[in-house]
Formats: sequence, C-alpha cells, structure tokens
Amino acid sequence: MAEVKKAATNQETLMARAKAIIPGGVSSPVRAFGSVGGTPVFVARAQGPRVFDIDGADYVDLVCSWGPALLGHAHPDVVAAVQAAAAKGLSFGAPTSAEVDLATLIRDRVPAAERVRFVSTGTEATMTAIRLARGATGRDLIIKFAGLYHGHSDALLAAAGSGLATAGLPGSAGVTAATAAETIVLPYNDVPALEAAFARQGERIAAVITEAVPANMGVVPPAPGFNEAIRRVTSEHGALMIFDEVMTGFRVGPAGWWGVEAGVENPLYTPDIFTFGKVVGGGMPLAALGGRAEVMQLLAPVGPVYQAGTLSGNPLATAAGIATLQLADDKVYAHVDRRSAELRQAVGEALGEAGVPHVVQSAGSLFSVFFRDEPVLNYDDAKAQNTAAFAAFFHGMLDQRVALPPSAFEAWFLSAAHDDEAMSRILEALPVAAQAAAAAQ
Repeated sequence: MAEVKKAATNQETLMARAKAIIPGGVSSPVRAFGSVGGTPVFVARAQGPRVFDIDGADYVDLVCSWGPALLGHAHPDVVAAVQAAAAKGLSFGAPTSAEVDLATLIRDRVPAAERVRFVSTGTEATMTAIRLARGATGRDLIIKFAGLYHGHSDALLAAAGSGLATAGLPGSAGVTAATAAETIVLPYNDVPALEAAFARQGERIAAVITEAVPANMGVVPPAPGFNEAIRRVTSEHGALMIFDEVMTGFRVGPAGWWGVEAGVENPLYTPDIFTFGKVVGGGMPLAALGGRAEVMQLLAPVGPVYQAGTLSGNPLATAAGIATLQLADDKVYAHVDRRSAELRQAVGEALGEAGVPHVVQSAGSLFSVFFRDEPVLNYDDAKAQNTAAFAAFFHGMLDQRVALPPSAFEAWFLSAAHDDEAMSRILEALPVAAQAAAAAQ
C-alpha cells in the first residue's frame, strides 16, 4: 500500500522558508526547538498571558519573551507609551530626557547603581562591564562560573575546563584560544575553588562575573553565603564583582535579586557593577550597566574606557522601560510570586503522581524543573538530567496549548496577566504532560 504523505502545516512551511534565508531558520538558537524536537511555533501576536500563532491558535505563555513581559504581553499603558514616543521620532542619536528619567528609576530601586549607562542588549552590558573592570584594575583575567551565561561576547563564551580552576576553552567556533585563556572557569557554588583561583593568580584577576541567580542552566540558587563570599574574596584581592541581573533585575523584585537576598537597606554585600536587561526595557531592545560612581566614571567621555552605540538609550525603548518600571509595583510582584508558588506546587504534584523523578528549584518567582531526583547545585548536576523526559513533557504541554521554554536548561516565567483562566489551562494540562514524561523515561 502506498504511503500517504502528510501535507506540511503552515508552521512547517514557514520554517522551511525561514531555513532557506536565515541560518537555522531562527535569529536566536534556542528558538529552533533543537533540544526538544519538532517545529517551532511562529508567533503572530501576543496579549496578556497568551501568544497566538500564525494560524490563530492561542497558547498560555510561560516564556514571557524570556523574562521581559513582567506585566504580560502588550500591556496597554506600555504600548501607549511606545506609540507616543514613536510619533515623535524613532531614533535621534542624541541625548533625551527619557534616558535621565529611566536611569533615575533604576537608581531609585537599586541605590548602589550610582551611575547608569544604557546599551541595547544584555550581551553589550556584560561585555562593557568586563572592559570596564579591566580598565579599572589594569588586569587581564576574568572569572566566570560553568553553566552561567552572560551573553555571546568572546571572553564569556569560554567553556569549563577540568580540574579545580582552569583556563577556559573556546565554547564557540570563532573564539580564539588566546581570548578564552583570559577567562578562568570555576564550578558554581564552590567557594574553595574561588579562593584557590585567587590564591594562585589574584594579582592578575580583574573581576568575577556571576549571574545573581543562575537561570541559564535552569534555576540554580546561590548557596547561602556564596554571593557574599564572592564580594569578600574580590575585595581582599582588589578585583571587582560584576552582578549580572539581566535575567533577575526588576523581575524577582523591585530591586532584583540583590534587593531580595542582600537587602537595599544595609545590604549584606554590594557589587561594584550591575548589568540589567529584559524587564528594564519593557520588551524593547534595551539594557544597562550601573555601579559605583568612581568605577562608572571611567567610561568615555569622562574616562578612558570606550563604549558607544547609535541606538543606546533609544527613545522607544526608554519609554517602554519607564512605563514598565512605573507599573511594576508591589501588587505586581505579589501576584507573580503567588502564581509561581501555585504552579511550582502543581508541577511537582503532577510529576510525582506520574512517578517521574524531578526537582523543582526556584529563586523568587523564577523556577525550573530538573528531570532528576537530586538537587542541582552546579552545571554538572544540571547536565545529569533526563532531557528526553523534558522533551516529552514539553510537547505534552504544547499539544494542550501551553508554551514552555523549549529547553530543559531555562527558567519558566509568569506575569501579572496570568489570571485564573490561564492558570486553569496550565493546571489541566499538567497530568497529561507528566504521563508523557513518564513514558519517555
């Protein structure tokens, strides 16, 4: 009997077109569904807690644009602010009052960000922070932790080596061995490894960069005292502490993770440089770095460390950021925290009833699910999970029109727009997806 060939869906047809003109068919790798299989969902529009594909089907969204949609998609006040700004011009290449207003809002929330410089992406923010740290100290080496992602600049794509503290190896083609060798990669949550690295090469280390809470290998909270230890060791050796809050900044609380863990009033520790992104731009391309005035004042035009960008502080992006931060009040954070707690409990119960080994880990409202039965403390632990079970779980949810991040190594996000109706769809989908995960073990 002749095999009946299925007609391609609209999603598959569009993906084929995309692959013919865009490398891999996508503009950022995780969107390609490479780790879960299948064809990506092409989004046509979004509203509140939902995204809508090119066929008009709606999905309850737990990606939230990888974090920025704290208020939900297309919040009318944010859209109105962007429309009003667009009517005045899309880009000026000149200073605007909106930059000053947004920088002031950031400093009001994070007083340790005494000076703020805007860029367009989180990668630009962390890249500039590294350059600034080297300029401030006159040193070359940077410490990062295995599994933590700080954007795709060359020095921060170093992969973990073997042993206690190793020079990084290139984590991407096109990154030279010499560049990677200027990055020391350490296991996360390992204070003795950090101390040993400084004991050996402390006079050459410009900075330690760390995610406030790692959320790019799944959510792996810092062990109690770990961020404080980074502050202590860097201070002892005259190095800087760079706190990457591109993901957590203004998402897990009004002052990001630093505000949650360290405290704004009489903080337990204060980094030298913060990096912010995602929420700070309200979904528009905008990021920032901020920190101690004497460090930040080393940036051009007042200092010798050069950074520039035609679109930095773009008026549409700053308008979206101002509107988002003004709307993100205590009620918003309380709502997102409550919904996150409800969902974490429900996911754990569904997977437990299906007999699927799992660990749900969280930091504030951010959380992720690891398909293993032991807590995850570092990158090696994160990699030792059943990614096939996650892929089955992912598609089990997607089939019921709930969109999860398409990777086992990403955080889940909720928004202030996730109402009872959206939560009901998620909760109804969980048992079926959990059974799919169980079958894939």
